[in-house]
Formats: sequence, structure tokens, C-alpha cells
Amino acid sequence: MVTEKQVWEALKEVKDPELDIDVVTLGLIYEVKVEGEKAKIKMTFTSPFCPYGQALVEEVKQKAVAAGVKDAEVEIVFDPPWEPSAELKATLGVG
Repeated sequence: MVTEKQVWEALKEVKDPELDIDVVTLGLIYEVKVEGEKAKIKMTFTSPFCPYGQALVEEVKQKAVAAGVKDAEVEIVFDPPWEPSAELKATLGVG
């Protein structure tokens, strides 16, 4: 059986095309649950108007399935709103 940790690791391969940083490091993945052979993932975008949103969702699903689940469901949430961590800000050289 696939573990949540394995799915989290697989999602580190999904990179934001604008920042070239993976979605886990960016803090865009809020939750991963594995129920049987299905992964349920809650994620957000850096902005509700993210032009790459749908592409990111599809890649997240693909990587979860590649980790070994048969199906992946992605729920987009904006609560809480995305905020870059202090570590990420330092990496990006901002604020």
C-alpha cells in the first residue's frame, strides 16, 4: 500500500513553472491523505488567478498516481490563503 509520505515525496517533482521551485517547498500542498488506492490532495495556488493552475493540478495527479495510487483527487482551496514561509522568502531573496 502506498503511504502518504510516498505521495508527498512524489509531489516534490512538481515544479512551479514560473519559480522553478517544487510545490511542496512552496507550501502549495496543504494535505495528502491516502484512502485505499486513492490519494486525496488539498492544494492552493500562489494566486487565485494562477495561469498554470490547471497544469499544476494535472501534474500533481500524475505524480500521485506514479507513486502507486490508482486515482488522485485534487481539491483547490484558498483558505488559508497562501503565504510564503520565511525560509522560502530567504530562498527567493525577498522580504
